[in-house]
Amino acid sequence: MDDLVDQFMTYLRVERGLSDNTVQAYSRDLSKFTDYLEKAKASPFHISRDLMDDYVRGLGKGLSPRSVARNISAIKTFYRYLVFDGKIEGSPSRLMETPKLSRRLPDVLTRDEVDRLLSQPDASTPAGQRDQAMLELLYASGLRVSELVHLKVRDLNLEAGYVRTMGKGGKERLVPMGEKAVVSLRTYIAEGRGRLDKGSGTPYLFLNFRKRPLTRQGFWKILKAYGVKTSITKNITPHGIRHSFASHLLEAGADLRSVQVMLGHADIATTQIYTHVTREHLRKLHEKYHPRP
Repeated sequence: MDDLVDQFMTYLRVERGLSDNTVQAYSRDLSKFTDYLEKAKASPFHISRDLMDDYVRGLGKGLSPRSVARNISAIKTFYRYLVFDGKIEGSPSRLMETPKLSRRLPDVLTRDEVDRLLSQPDASTPAGQRDQAMLELLYASGLRVSELVHLKVRDLNLEAGYVRTMGKGGKERLVPMGEKAVVSLRTYIAEGRGRLDKGSGTPYLFLNFRKRPLTRQGFWKILKAYGVKTSITKNITPHGIRHSFASHLLEAGADLRSVQVMLGHADIATTQIYTHVTREHLRKLHEKYHPRP
């Protein structure tokens, strides 16, 4: 079983091009499942419905429905791989039922709240210049936080006003950015970054005080601190800014397909969760365009 799991991990990395974070999540979930099978002295290829139900119930005692669904997805994907590769004839995971999940949308910041957040960094310091450039770029492009912290200087084209990033599955995309983001990035690269880099020669764009690339956790802490300063009561997260980016574009009239491309979604159905707009916005559109308001 361990050998099969190792082969599956290689398949996820090499053939499906999944990120290390995703592969590690699959590995943790499958490790939990195989430990359960060992304790139950059950064959991984002949699992009863009762055994599957018992495992799912056990997950539900300590995990959220979303985490349970992720565990089940990992197991089903693993067995589909085994069937596809001819290692087994049928998948015992067909007996597992995935809990229905409601789609949770992160808090959307208003445009005023975005302005308040982006005005927080002190642009007279290297760290402030870095933070301002990060926040402006994040809102201007809708990048995922993992994409943001992995950017290298060469990924920017400030003359043309776009950033190149590698999204999920190793797919490259070019995302435009506005003038404010370009100006902030120029200032950071010309001034703040050199004082953070201190001659290390690292290619990464956003650095911490140890001359190393800023981590996702590091950016989360920075964002959280600025959120506290704004006194905004909403939960401010990197994904929330990405969500605000998409929502504001759609509210202003951008088409769904264009937003899908900028966000790097493989399926337009994923982008559709961003199409909610406020009742007030809909009311104003109705008043403006309906022939009998």
